[in-house]
Amino acid sequence: MRVFVISSALLVFGLNLPAQDADPGRVVFENRCARCHGADGEGAEMGPPIARRLAALANPQLATLIRTGVPASGMPPNPMQDADMALLTRYLRSLQARAASKAVVRKKVQMTDGKTLEGVVLNEGFYDLQLQTEDLRIHLLRVAGDRYREVTSQNDWPGYNGDPGGNRYTKLSQITPANVTRLTPKWVFNLPNASHLQVTPVVIDGIMYVAGPNECYALDAGTGREIWHYQVDIPSAGGRGGGGGGTNRGVAVAGNRVFTVAKRTHLLAINRSTGGLAWDIEVADARDNYSASSAPLTVGNLVISGVAGGEHGARGFLAAYDQETGKEVWRFWTVPKAGEPGSESWKGKGINHPGAPTWFTGTYDAQTDTVYWPTGNPSAEYNGDDRGGDNLYADCILALDAKTGKLKWYYQFTPHDLWDWDATETPMLVDAEWEGRPRKLLLHGNRNGFFYVFDRTDGKLLLAKPFVRNLTWAKGIGADGRPILNPNQEPTATGTKVCPSQDGATNWFSPSYNPATGLFYMQTFEKCSVYTKRDPGQWQSGRQYLGGSQQTASDGNPERILKAINIRTGQIAWELPQKGPATSWGGTIATSTGLVIFGEEGGALMAADAVTGKVLWSFQTNESWKASPMTYTFDGNQYIAVAAGSHILSFGILE
Repeated sequence: MRVFVISSALLVFGLNLPAQDADPGRVVFENRCARCHGADGEGAEMGPPIARRLAALANPQLATLIRTGVPASGMPPNPMQDADMALLTRYLRSLQARAASKAVVRKKVQMTDGKTLEGVVLNEGFYDLQLQTEDLRIHLLRVAGDRYREVTSQNDWPGYNGDPGGNRYTKLSQITPANVTRLTPKWVFNLPNASHLQVTPVVIDGIMYVAGPNECYALDAGTGREIWHYQVDIPSAGGRGGGGGGTNRGVAVAGNRVFTVAKRTHLLAINRSTGGLAWDIEVADARDNYSASSAPLTVGNLVISGVAGGEHGARGFLAAYDQETGKEVWRFWTVPKAGEPGSESWKGKGINHPGAPTWFTGTYDAQTDTVYWPTGNPSAEYNGDDRGGDNLYADCILALDAKTGKLKWYYQFTPHDLWDWDATETPMLVDAEWEGRPRKLLLHGNRNGFFYVFDRTDGKLLLAKPFVRNLTWAKGIGADGRPILNPNQEPTATGTKVCPSQDGATNWFSPSYNPATGLFYMQTFEKCSVYTKRDPGQWQSGRQYLGGSQQTASDGNPERILKAINIRTGQIAWELPQKGPATSWGGTIATSTGLVIFGEEGGALMAADAVTGKVLWSFQTNESWKASPMTYTFDGNQYIAVAAGSHILSFGILE
């Protein structure tokens, strides 16, 4: 018995010795971090793997992240003395180095065609393998017995709207009204650093690219499995994410580059094969209240990107950069300087901090080599006292020469805007018959409540019709193209009710057009705002510059309604009201098989008959929509993908 006791004591003593001799940083890690992230930093039941993510954070930013936590993602704050933080940081770097040394795994596989393929394993599952060969090409493989076969996409979605002309319309025909009830989730991918994603996925050669604030992922489009992940040093971005309060609506892809915005005012080029940074340029100074939030547009050897900041007094511009080097090729300022042509439309000091941002993605016509870009509201938007005149080029469509950025024509939807009605809705380009002859058209459902049709070659206005019931600010659009204003609709110190609301009759969520039906499908709002006018005060860096405020009118019943508009008459062919408070922002995609797929106000992804509006299918995500759907084919199967909350969801027909 005595021996047993002594042995037990020795055992206890022996167990204590390693703890006393252990790396002090390891002790801190095990006490504070290992329960969630695993003893090796490779993840555990309560937390994700962290060892491979540490390279993106410098020591000061890592310390800030640990101390403040990420409560929204379930990571609590870890208050810690500097001495313990230094020990923990050193140990975390050792885990990072260890993970890096294990990261490269090579594999040789037999293919179904009898050939062998050898490369670095990027990721591997029970049925799939992502392999990168020495030429840096990424091969997406599927298990076929004791061998592998290579798969890819047959129909890509190469940009924000798929079609550079902005029409989310697909000729893919696997998903039809007859089988849409068998549409089911195929895979889900979570972006742990995001909340309400606004991104539209892009698919090229079987690889899907999605962006969140300050990060970009490459995924296997058939499984959603991660191939690579690029993340910017988030704390050094000023704590505001990818601009616009942490918004990133997507990427553009050309050649071996993925382009996206980050760090508030930066445009990044990422190597498509490796996920490494090719270049990083600052397009504007954040101290001048600039930010960026939307997907760039690739045109030829250029990548074109705009800026946000209309609510903060930033002077808008659109710029084109060389895809290979990031060097600026041209820049178009959306507000002229005093004395330049167009400056006469600004009477007062408002021209010094004017707004007119370019934050939403434009469209491109290769036949005429023209870029069409929408612009946002003037600053001090609710108080126009110090910016008399039309305020060019706020609330416009700009038609620009793609190679030089020279202005070809423009149209201003809301001159001297007092209601924050950006024109930042998709300028959709379609070729259709108009009054008996083929014509190149531009279709635009505007935030101010009117649907417009233009000849896009010269900007001639062909049609302007209201598409909402609640429209009080104007009687119509005159023969001269200008709105016919109603009296007493300007913001006042006591408040003025105006319809549509500040959210607009529609907004940046994507519309679509089906040439077979001749209908333009658009999510709309029926609601009003009470606008209050105040002195905007002096412009300040880091502060809003509004000139007042607005709130949704308490009377009335706000509605979210999907509407189908006849593009030749402006008449509403059908409408689909949705239950709820009218606060969601999901868009549409139209199919040649006769469907409209859209994000519904209550959180469902829905499919409706394109001719009648009858709902045919619904899948409840329980998310408030901030993104629009897209489609692609992979390995012979058609998928519908959409961002919902912090997830990318991909749907296909149940076999």
